[in-house]
Amino acid sequence: MGVIEETFAGHEVSRASLDNCVKCTICETVCPVAKANPLFTGPKYNGPQAERFRDGASVDHSLEWCDFCGICTLNCPQGVKIAELNEQAAAKMKAQNGVPLRDRIIPETNMEGMLLSPIAPVANWALGIRPLRVAIEKVIKIHRDAPMPTAHTETLAKWLKHRKKADVKATKGPVVFFQGCAGGYFETETSKKSIEVLEHLGYEVFVPKQSCCGLAKQSNGLFKGATKDILNLCDNLLKFDNELPVVSSSGSCIGMVKHEAHEIMGVDDPRLENVSVRSRDFCEFIMEEYRAGRIDPSEFREIDLTVPYHQPCQVKSQGMGFPAIDMMELIPGVKVVESNEPCCGIAGTYGLKAERYDTAQKIGKGVFEHMQNYNEGVGVCDTETCRWQIAKSSGVKIVHPVWLMHHALGLSDNLLK
Repeated sequence: MGVIEETFAGHEVSRASLDNCVKCTICETVCPVAKANPLFTGPKYNGPQAERFRDGASVDHSLEWCDFCGICTLNCPQGVKIAELNEQAAAKMKAQNGVPLRDRIIPETNMEGMLLSPIAPVANWALGIRPLRVAIEKVIKIHRDAPMPTAHTETLAKWLKHRKKADVKATKGPVVFFQGCAGGYFETETSKKSIEVLEHLGYEVFVPKQSCCGLAKQSNGLFKGATKDILNLCDNLLKFDNELPVVSSSGSCIGMVKHEAHEIMGVDDPRLENVSVRSRDFCEFIMEEYRAGRIDPSEFREIDLTVPYHQPCQVKSQGMGFPAIDMMELIPGVKVVESNEPCCGIAGTYGLKAERYDTAQKIGKGVFEHMQNYNEGVGVCDTETCRWQIAKSSGVKIVHPVWLMHHALGLSDNLLK
């Protein structure tokens, strides 16, 4: 069996769309990588145009510059699966030519969290040492200035085990919270605030045993490992329940469940189908409940604040509009200014890599400037790696939208803590 069939069953589905391409070049004009790096020959050339000539052979290495943000697919008026074709072709190229050690190490997010949390103070200190970062760049090819997550000794699992629940009645039924690897180890405060907000609003929140969704492996071309991870996650969630809503404040991980696993890797499995149709981004869930009359915005106290906001690519790809803006603007006094930029440049792990760092910084320049120009102490973004990238490159504190709702409900005295 050939590489294509072995590694991604969805390839033929995406390939069937390529003849819809009318060479309008809209994808070229919206591509953030093509604007930042002339070495990338563009989504049209690498996608529907080049795909016609691929038959299990290797592909043009300019494809390595693509950050797979998906903006081309979102803007294609003909419905061509451009980003999907590009990512599938890149996975094929790695399957044939080998995957660098770095690209095998970076995706092990759950293991990294488990290793770093017990030694969090030392790990955070070490990652701030310039000579060590230079050495890491030379050996592993992770750029010395790339954003690194902050490890915490108190993981989400530890917090859940020892915390004292608020005395609030669960009047609106149960939900399952999916934290993702970063939400369990690095972005624990966002996960805590999400659970507390849901409980305060009247939901009973269950956090069953979970595992990695495989997104980082998928974005590094490791489709087999990513498929194993996403189905293992589905198994864990299904062991707990097969009907409850699954809510997550990790916009990228929930996107893997809802979109990438099926559309890019072609995972066609009843376990994924069951979990994906029940899954909701946190802001998406809140707005659905609000429109159903189950959330009363009169509960929110006024916050006189203008916040710059950037919607990440992996949230855009879910095709759900701008629920984060809608949710934040339910809070009296909050005004949201969207970046209107396609990508911040990090694209999961793209911007971490030494050879792509400068391109990533050029891609994200508009987002960084937007945050600097409009912030009143804080900016907002839905996904973890995007927040780390924007915060590092703009100097602005970047939080998940749930931080504003948490503060508006009186659950925190300081918006920034």
